[in-house]
Order: sequence, then C-alpha cells, then structure tokens
Amino acid sequence: LPYVPRLPPTALLGKVTATTFALERPCCVFDGHADPSDTVWLAVAFANASAAFRNPLSRADVPRYQQLPTARSYMTLETAVAAYSCSAPGPPVLRVGGDTACRDPGRQDPCNGPLPSPGPYRVKFLLMGCRGPKAETRWSEPILLRTAASPSSIDPASPRRGSAVVVIASILASLGAVLASAVLGALG
Repeated sequence: LPYVPRLPPTALLGKVTATTFALERPCCVFDGHADPSDTVWLAVAFANASAAFRNPLSRADVPRYQQLPTARSYMTLETAVAAYSCSAPGPPVLRVGGDTACRDPGRQDPCNGPLPSPGPYRVKFLLMGCRGPKAETRWSEPILLRTAASPSSIDPASPRRGSAVVVIASILASLGAVLASAVLGALG
C-alpha cells in the first residue's frame, strides 16, 4: 500500500519521548483490502534492521517485544481492521512504546513496551488475515527518540544568574511589608 506511517504534523505534548512516540492513526488505508475478521499489526524495527524484517506467516510467528534486543524488530498494537475504517471513531494518534507492564517476565501476549534506546526506528502497518499477510504499508522515515542531556553538559553558572532576581524579590517583599505596616499604623 502506498501509505507511509508518520508522526503527527501538529504540535502534540509527548509526540516523541525517550521511550515512546506517537503515530498518526491509519484511517481509510485498509478499506477495500480487508475482511471483517482481519487484524492490523504495527511492525517496529531498528532503522538499520527494517530491510531484513520478514512478515510473519501466522499470528504464532509474530516477533514479540521481548525479542527486540536480539531480533532488532517486533510487532505490536494488534487491532481489528474495523478500528481503522474511514467511519471508525477513535483517537487520532497511536502511542508506540506506552505499556510499561511489558517488562514482566511472564507476559506472552503481543506487547507495546517502552523502546530501549533512542533508535532510530522505522514502522509499518501489516494487514493479516487467517492465512497470513494480505497487505502492508511502506516503512516510515527513521524516528529518533529524545535523549537526556549529559550532566557534564549542564552549565553550573546558570543558577547564579537567578540570584539577582531573588535579591530584587526580597527587597520588594520587604518594602511591601513596610508599606503594609505603615497603612495599619495610620489606621490604628
């Protein structure tokens, strides 16, 4: 399918974080290609591993989140195809990496766990029927997650610049207290 998954173009709080990112929901993409019993999966891969990704032949072959460090890819967000139809209500975005319970060792179902590194990652949607893959979108452009600043890169002098503000605020507060005392003394 010619559709290319992408981040929402609008400003969105938490669009990209250190472990997650938001994707536009693929509305109307699978209409005409799917049966009501089909499901749509999101394949997530490290950008340098997306070319090596092979579509699974059945649900049993779907690469799991726990395999990401070694397999370099996994599939998640299994959704009934009807949720992405043109008329389906729903949130305008999907959150990739938002399920922190995925790190539980006993969890076996397809999981949408936090992404372990800044990436970059690439994603695609895969339409699967009971006999295997039926259609797929193109891979997204590489998505790089945010990284925290190194403590050594923080300027230690910046807090000193705020000391002048503290002095001015203290003087103004003192003057306010003196003025309030004078008003109360005049009234009393």
